[in-house]
Amino acid sequence: MSVPVAVDRLPNGFAVRIRDDVRQNQGKEGSVVLVGGSPLRAMALAPAARRLVEGGTVEVTDETSATVARRLLDANLADPVLAAGVEPEEITVVVPVRDRPEQLDRCLRVLAGIAVIVVDDASLDPDTVAGVAARHGAAFVLLPVNLGPAGARNAGLCEVGTPYVAFVDSDVTVEAKTLLTLAGHLHDPLVALAGPLVRGMVRSARPKWFERFDAASSSLALGDRACSVKPGAAVGWLPSACLVGRTSTLLDAGGFAEQMRVGEDVDLVWRLVAAGRRVRYEPALEACHDVRDSIAGWLGRKVAYGSGGAALAERHGDAVAVARLTPLMAAAGAGLLMRKRWSLLGAAVATGWAARTVHRALPEFEGRRASAAALAARGLGWAARQESALLLRHWWPAAAVLATVSPTARRAMASAVVVDAIVAATVDRPLRRDDSPRLGLAEVALGRRLDDLAYGLGLWSGALRRRSWRALAIAITRTGTNKRGLPRS
Repeated sequence: MSVPVAVDRLPNGFAVRIRDDVRQNQGKEGSVVLVGGSPLRAMALAPAARRLVEGGTVEVTDETSATVARRLLDANLADPVLAAGVEPEEITVVVPVRDRPEQLDRCLRVLAGIAVIVVDDASLDPDTVAGVAARHGAAFVLLPVNLGPAGARNAGLCEVGTPYVAFVDSDVTVEAKTLLTLAGHLHDPLVALAGPLVRGMVRSARPKWFERFDAASSSLALGDRACSVKPGAAVGWLPSACLVGRTSTLLDAGGFAEQMRVGEDVDLVWRLVAAGRRVRYEPALEACHDVRDSIAGWLGRKVAYGSGGAALAERHGDAVAVARLTPLMAAAGAGLLMRKRWSLLGAAVATGWAARTVHRALPEFEGRRASAAALAARGLGWAARQESALLLRHWWPAAAVLATVSPTARRAMASAVVVDAIVAATVDRPLRRDDSPRLGLAEVALGRRLDDLAYGLGLWSGALRRRSWRALAIAITRTGTNKRGLPRS
């Protein structure tokens, strides 16, 4: 008699690799304690499970290895090894478009070999768009009224007859083989959606400085580290510019929220995660997104992104919080930015208290005290970084007004600029292609400030329009551990 296999069980042959940012520590009685991931956490593995992870890769061969691999994935301590994708006949690409025939032609040219549905979202010249689709052998759906990107994608989704679907915007170029490989994430039965690194692409012969900045620091490029996507993780959402998904799951979820003209991709990701599904980010695979060729278009898009925060807050509450801080680290980080006489002493006391709390929460392993101190210091740095972003990006209209009358506020904003510069030089380094034009430090600094100003303006305008400040709120977390008994960062 065969034993039934759980529907969420990873299939035999599926492999996961421990992330490079995870430290393996010698635990009690032959166990190993893994510390790292995003959000930061610790996991103790018994000796039997330890043997599975010693080589850094766990291949699923039985129930034990399947359980360990699933735990590692869900804790963001390991990433899948993409060994195989899907076959071309298993996936259909949906391309929403409104006019832009030249970009559509470029998009469809590299998708040869897989089925494509072009959804015309009430173009002014639908005949030209239809001609481009026909030239590339793509199916064509014409919408009589403009529904917006979410509605156009849903219209295409309803026409899909394959188990997998890809969504590719008309101003994006991504090769068919990239989508087939990316869909390999869907071999995990719980994964509903996966996305690649979306790089900015300059099409101008002589690109302006802001085009070069947007290409290197696009809001759609979410870093170079693979991640399980969820609120609070290093990657909390995926852009709908390029995605692959499981058709049946997306249909069951109702697809994209058609009433949302911006932020519909964030909403879909968070709904799927809340429903127990998994979403993956895979930066080893890339798509290219055309940057805006005017400064008004570039900054206007940033304003639009920010304006979606209020609608997301109504739907998802604290998931959209602009910062997550414990009271202790919030006070210590603020003190450092304000540069008061007591700031360093306060930071030292807060870090010491946090180290003591983290030490108690961590499982026993060699070097636990030193690890706790390092994690506490990291927490202080993260608090200062978040509060700097609040002053320069999310709360800048209020901070700017306060700075006109308060020397302390002016010092805090100046400190925030320094922190942001350090972050730009270390953590948020531009994802520049080898063949792309170089950016000067002044261009990076100006680009970051304009990006922050535009996004913050959109965030506040959306909040005022909906008469809700929830999109500007921070989430205060308790000091200690999360519900899995692991230390908070």
